[in-house]
This record gives sequence, C-alpha cells and structure tokens, in this order.
Amino acid sequence: MPYDPIQYKTPTGTNITCKGWIQEAALRMLLNNLDPEVAERPDDLIVYGGRGKAARNFEALDNIIKALKLLDNDESLLIQSGKPVGILKTHPDAPRVLISNSQLVPNWANWQHFEELEKRAS
Repeated sequence: MPYDPIQYKTPTGTNITCKGWIQEAALRMLLNNLDPEVAERPDDLIVYGGRGKAARNFEALDNIIKALKLLDNDESLLIQSGKPVGILKTHPDAPRVLISNSQLVPNWANWQHFEELEKRAS
C-alpha cells in the first residue's frame, strides 16, 4: 500500500483532532515523521535508518491514529512492535503513549531472526 499524503497529512494550527494536546502532539509527531519531505521511505513506513518504521504496517498505523484520537486524558495507549495493543485507564499525569520495540533475547537478537519476524508480521 503506498503512502497517501492527503490521508496522512499532519494537522497544523490551534484546532486539535484528539481529546487533548498531549495526544495531539503524539499524532502530529507520528504523521510528520511520515511526511515525504521528512521520511526516508514513507511507502514502507520507514522514517529513518533503513529500518526504523513508524508502524508495523498501514493497518497498524490507522489503528494507532484512531486510538490517539479516542484516547482520554486519563488513559495510556500501549504500542508493541509497531502495533497498538491496548488502552489502559491510568491518570492525567501518566504517559499517554508507551512503546516497546525489538525486545528479543540476545541469542535471537540478530539480523536474520529480526528479518524472519518482520516477514511474519507483514
């Protein structure tokens, strides 16, 4: 699926599309990193370094965006390996987004195993 610059256009200005500015900031940073003027390969969701992806795939990206827009000011979005996995009731001072990536046991933390896992996730 190619990147659609209209669908994924970064909001600007003082009107927000989320329920709070913290969620809006996360959304704007995510979308700005995918902007073709910034991203390395937006069609592959690669933002930097040849492998650094903004999301696992476009379905996960759409679900992250949807979750950020629904996220209340006392909730936290959990993202694991580029895919949203849950929203938890927390409190207003908790992080709005928690991300965990590439948590591999050292024996399997190599490019070959990483590439196999990435193929399975696509």
